[in-house]
Amino acid sequence: MIRLERLTKTYGALTAVDAVDMTVGAGEVCVLLGPSGCGKTTTMRMINRLVTPTSGKIFIDGKDTSSTDEVQLRRSIGYVIQQIGLFPNKTIEDNICVVPDLLGWDRAKSRKRAAELLDLVNLNPGIFLKRYPKQLSGGQQQRVGVIRALAADPPVLLMDEPFGAIDPINREVIQDEFMKLQASLKKTVVFVSHDIDEAVKMANRIAIFRDGKLVQCDTPDTILAHPLNAFVADFVGSDRALKRLRLMSVANVMQADCPTLKAGDSFERAAKLAEEHDLDGLPVVDDEGHPIGMLRFEIARGRNGHIAEHLESLPASVRTSSDVRTAVSLMFANAVTWLACVDESGKLKGYITQRAITNSLSLATGHGK
Repeated sequence: MIRLERLTKTYGALTAVDAVDMTVGAGEVCVLLGPSGCGKTTTMRMINRLVTPTSGKIFIDGKDTSSTDEVQLRRSIGYVIQQIGLFPNKTIEDNICVVPDLLGWDRAKSRKRAAELLDLVNLNPGIFLKRYPKQLSGGQQQRVGVIRALAADPPVLLMDEPFGAIDPINREVIQDEFMKLQASLKKTVVFVSHDIDEAVKMANRIAIFRDGKLVQCDTPDTILAHPLNAFVADFVGSDRALKRLRLMSVANVMQADCPTLKAGDSFERAAKLAEEHDLDGLPVVDDEGHPIGMLRFEIARGRNGHIAEHLESLPASVRTSSDVRTAVSLMFANAVTWLACVDESGKLKGYITQRAITNSLSLATGHGK
């Protein structure tokens, strides 16, 4: 969808962007990362010609952008900035509709679009359409800034550190809402960030810049597992193995054929399972498959009767839809080496262990046996 060919920007003797070649596929989110002054923001701004390239080519959907009128080009590309940039004298509705109005959309159509977009980011149109920016919190304003860029349904979206000024809690919420939007809208997004964790969470592809040059452009997992050189390794951090946990799904790492117990089972059965599985306990489920507790195997050994009177509460469980970082955090918080994995309805689907997580990391980096 977006292709940069030998894209270069110089300011006198200074080369801000140096012969960058890069492709962003349709529907991908590509995050540009690098230290201050590395050329990432200049590269993004050349895509909509807020910065004029010195040399090189930019193609969007196969068309050379230098042959398109600058104003038309910018109106066809969504743009989100860190400072939000809402017009204080316009209502939220009119702020969202700025570009559709400039493009001559029918007013009823554009206002309907504004209401739909507000609803998508969990802002009630009946409450927020007629408010002014000063009547919204910073996080709410940032959501409006994002959907304003989507109002005219552009195929390409540029985002310049859009969540950097938001507090950590709201940042996570807005990031999650944007990812839900992106999953349904599938825009092609170029996103400047200074936050490697944000990039790992949100990107299909990460481009790392240094001194105006593109050093490595690859999937988040490849960059974390196989940094091209020492600069990339240092930039993504010595904890890059832990960062990769965000990219791994519990559903893909868990053991699906989880042995289970029921409250009426005998200690004899529990002891047998203790010998077969390298776990310190097992979940106990009801007839519908929902975990109701656990039995520690050390209690089962040498006992007779049923296990019902020795049930303990399950320390924690994790959703199969969660990332493995969440599972590891729950393990540490509850001082356990395994977790029951449940689906959205709370039914047991398997279990995940620290050993399985370690093995998955090792296999993905080529160190597994």
